[in-house]
Amino acid sequence: MNSFKTIGIIGGGQLGQMMAIAAIYMGHKVITLDPASDCPASRVSEVIVAPYDDVEALGTLAARCDVLTYEFENVDADGLDAVVSAGQLPQGTDLLRISQNRIFEKDFLANKAGVTVAPYKVVTSSLDLEGLDLTKTYVLKTATGGYDGHGQKVIRSAEDLPEAQQLANSAQCVLEEFVNFDLEISVIVSGNGQDVTVFPVQENIHRNNILSKTIVPARISDQLADKAKEMAVQIAKKLQLSGTLCVEMFATADDIIVNEIAPRPHNSGHYSIEACDFSQFDTHILGVLGAPLPPIKLHAPAVMFNVLGQHVQQAIDHVAQNPSAHLHMYGKLEAKHNRKMGHVTVFSDVPDEVEEFEERMDF
Repeated sequence: MNSFKTIGIIGGGQLGQMMAIAAIYMGHKVITLDPASDCPASRVSEVIVAPYDDVEALGTLAARCDVLTYEFENVDADGLDAVVSAGQLPQGTDLLRISQNRIFEKDFLANKAGVTVAPYKVVTSSLDLEGLDLTKTYVLKTATGGYDGHGQKVIRSAEDLPEAQQLANSAQCVLEEFVNFDLEISVIVSGNGQDVTVFPVQENIHRNNILSKTIVPARISDQLADKAKEMAVQIAKKLQLSGTLCVEMFATADDIIVNEIAPRPHNSGHYSIEACDFSQFDTHILGVLGAPLPPIKLHAPAVMFNVLGQHVQQAIDHVAQNPSAHLHMYGKLEAKHNRKMGHVTVFSDVPDEVEEFEERMDF
């Protein structure tokens, strides 16, 4: 039996590209499916150019590959079910369906995985927003389709209700009580269907609802860090996880609250390429292949910050002045405002001294 596989990746963005690089280093062949022929993964793999919901193209990918995986959650789960053979998609489509719908996700986290989530209720129309206690702050989120702050409305006062009602009447939503947290954190966990391995707890700083900076290890107590890891492992085991998963959480003074899950490698885990002995992409490939998973060791404290479209020249200048910084550019042809173009990782145990890029236009 040939131990080297052909791995099909649905999605050819930067996550698909970095998955492909990890797989290629291990000796595997990669074929990517993406609507854009010049997607980031096209630099390192063959690409089948087709929409993500093209069942015929998904069937072609499945026929040519031993194993399939996906780089983001908005993949057609029904289409995948129609074309994959038994065991060919180790992550499965149940995980996709859970992470595609916040109602399913909250139910899974709170009632099946048994982890703490923010108080929430399902909203099917604006009528469900009547009688809110406006001494509290809420976040209304569409059940499907939202990311990086899209499809969300914060409700702080009666003035916010008309927009919230409009959102509630346009789609099924989840209404969450706003959590007074100290830090946003995340935990990367990888599984191979039986065992799991967990990465250090990451502290995340967002600007305009987009991840800007990740600090590892997170600046929380050892007790809270252990609790966060335990919750991530609990979720992974309940899912019988194959591949990499990110659990996004809030850390309060004395507790951890799970916010959401992403069924794939995550922006906040990119530091692991240099800062850990195995990256989140290495363990993702090992996991979907059912291979043994290593324990993860952090070489040294690290900081990762994103390079958005308006930061490209700053990033190039930064690396010229700081040659020990690790610059990753994803090969996207057009630098748009707030588009993720790359990231930089530096080793530092004084994270506040590692400055994010300024909010100015470089193009």
